[in-house]
Amino acid sequence: MINSGVLMKEKERRWDSFLWVFMKIILYLSLMGAFVICMGKDSHSLTTLSRTLGIIVITFFVVEMLFLSIYGKYDIGRRKSKPIITSLALATFFTDAVTYIELMIMRTNQPSIYAFRLRSISWLLLAFTMQVLLITIFTYLGNELFFIVNKPEKTCIVTSSQKKLDAVMRVISKYKKQYQPEAVFDYREKNILDLIKDYQTIFVYEVPIKKRTEIVRFCYREKKDIYYNPELHDIVEVNAEYYLLDDVSMLNARVKGLTLEQRFMKRALDLLIAVPAAVVSLAFGIAAAIAIKCNDGGPVFFKQKRATLNGKVFEVYKFRTMKQNVENKSVQKGDDRITKPGKFLRKTRIDEIPQLINIIKGDMSFVGPRPEMLENVKAYTEKLPEFEYRLRVKAGLTGYAQVSGKYNTTPKDKLVMDIMYIENYSILKDIQLIFQTVGVILKPDSTEAFDSEINKKQLTFKPAKED
Repeated sequence: MINSGVLMKEKERRWDSFLWVFMKIILYLSLMGAFVICMGKDSHSLTTLSRTLGIIVITFFVVEMLFLSIYGKYDIGRRKSKPIITSLALATFFTDAVTYIELMIMRTNQPSIYAFRLRSISWLLLAFTMQVLLITIFTYLGNELFFIVNKPEKTCIVTSSQKKLDAVMRVISKYKKQYQPEAVFDYREKNILDLIKDYQTIFVYEVPIKKRTEIVRFCYREKKDIYYNPELHDIVEVNAEYYLLDDVSMLNARVKGLTLEQRFMKRALDLLIAVPAAVVSLAFGIAAAIAIKCNDGGPVFFKQKRATLNGKVFEVYKFRTMKQNVENKSVQKGDDRITKPGKFLRKTRIDEIPQLINIIKGDMSFVGPRPEMLENVKAYTEKLPEFEYRLRVKAGLTGYAQVSGKYNTTPKDKLVMDIMYIENYSILKDIQLIFQTVGVILKPDSTEAFDSEINKKQLTFKPAKED
């Protein structure tokens, strides 16, 4: 017989789902309405039921869904408010731009130079301003309402050491409204399943595969949320295809490099973007060069040997952001080696502009794993043998690890992201990551340096007692 408490929870979840879906629909319709109302002041065909109105509404909806899939949806409760606002604002900005261009093209009854007059642009800017205001209100209101309805989940952590505990707590502690960590357990505890059964959410971090599988099965059976860090075989499994051979279910992982067609398309995309980008960014490059030269009179460019496809060594170009003749190592928080103009160049990613030359030359691709220093490749490979798999594609200016990670993301986590990109490669994925890179520049923590004080002990790990 089904427990009445379980039925009650199921009803609550259904009500929650209905409420959030309803809010999403209202928000997306409001964004579309703001565009149609404002642009209707300049284009009267949008104020009545017409073919133009129908086409514009359909275009806005389709393009908005496309860019929301790139930047992120209205996923309140899972992300903080500011990242959601940034994602929705970027998606809406590009949606407005595409829909506006289509509207101007459809206005064949007016000269094209008149269609792009200042008044029309002003209404577009007003529409976007209203949309950002709506996004902000809905996001903060939605998150506040979500956490009133849903209290922090009772959480425990299963791991292998205090060091691993500190690493995962650094992340969990940023989501205090979602998770309430109350206990930590050594995975070697004999009664580990009994220990975790009273918790809603279980984090499993750096636990051997056999024990992790046992915990995952238990959580699946008990309908508990579980988070665990992936290993290489998990990535292969995620990207495998389901095959039914006769009546036997199989997963097929076709591990291979990029095909000839994929390499051709990737190179064409690189040149299509890098050449115009180099021309457009020339003014920023000149300004950066002048600022660097005026600051200390030293060289404008920084060159360093890095590894790319199949371990080939090349020289990467950057604008110099550090003082002359200082030790070249990872940047720490408050690092005094960074010059005054260097701080701005790093924060805005302008220091990366010279790498467009590397892309045009063919040493790098626009999207791919970031090229590591040769000494780092050797050191990381000794600790993580899978690190060499990153060299199956060209190094990139941006990539999955740069979009989703941070400057201080651990080498293993960056490796996981890079392997995910390689094993799930498509030209559409490259285009998606290029658009997402725009959002990275707006993230204040994307260039966050290493902070030696960030892993503060909030829970104490107690090793399992030996027999």
